[in-house]
Amino acid sequence: MKTTKYVRYFAAGKTSYGILEGDLIRELHGDIFGGAEPTGKTLTLRDATLLAPCDPKNVAAVGRNYRSHIADRNIQPAPFPGLFWKPSASIIGTEENILLPEGAQNVHYEAEMVVVIGKKTRNVVPADASNHIFGVTAGNDVSERDWQKNDLQWFRAKGCDTFGVLGPSIVTGLDYNNLSVESRVNGEIRQSGRTSELIFPVDTIISYISQFVTLMPGDVIYTGTPGTTKPMHPGDVIEIEVEGVGVLRNPVAYSVPLRTNVDSTEPSPRSASAIARSLKVEST
Repeated sequence: MKTTKYVRYFAAGKTSYGILEGDLIRELHGDIFGGAEPTGKTLTLRDATLLAPCDPKNVAAVGRNYRSHIADRNIQPAPFPGLFWKPSASIIGTEENILLPEGAQNVHYEAEMVVVIGKKTRNVVPADASNHIFGVTAGNDVSERDWQKNDLQWFRAKGCDTFGVLGPSIVTGLDYNNLSVESRVNGEIRQSGRTSELIFPVDTIISYISQFVTLMPGDVIYTGTPGTTKPMHPGDVIEIEVEGVGVLRNPVAYSVPLRTNVDSTEPSPRSASAIARSLKVEST
């Protein structure tokens, strides 16, 4: 099946969607979830700042969805998907800093395939779920393990600003039931799995969520993380790669107080080499 890579970016004072072909972006007019059309304009990656590839209203996530993630803790698979919600304010894109908030001592990366919803989804059966998927992207479900263990809810543990990492592109046409998912810390592989190993497959997850919450175009679902994870530290560089999507790359830093009298309406530019690392062309 033909695949298409969509990116969301900032250039020339505006935010746009585009189709990525190599290092060339073909600009689109409008929203990709509502029938965007090519403008005929193009630009290179070096002339754009990549953003999170969509702007979701709802950010759903499934916990403990790989046996390899729960085996060493003697946890049995749940009878239904274990859901939690991340605030939309937690979402950042590739090359943006993951910020460790004050008091966070045990913050982990989690490599995940993330499903992007393409149309209004309510009470769908698993057999029809694929018709509601726009595409997939890569995600890092950043998690503070001590807060996750000790807090009543996972609001802090998984919902802090910058804890919902997405990108670098949304890809259509991939077999989301059998993609590799990998994390690397400073170039060293830390997690490796395949979406075929999900305890609850994507279609089941979408159907289950839609029984309780209406999902809208652009909403996303983090589907779970394989294997084991370790703490991140300031200065680390985390890379998440989902087969066919590209590399989601983020440095880790301490959070700092917001500065006043600073215009923060425009994303800060990133180097062409950094963008190229995130959207490397896969070898065949």
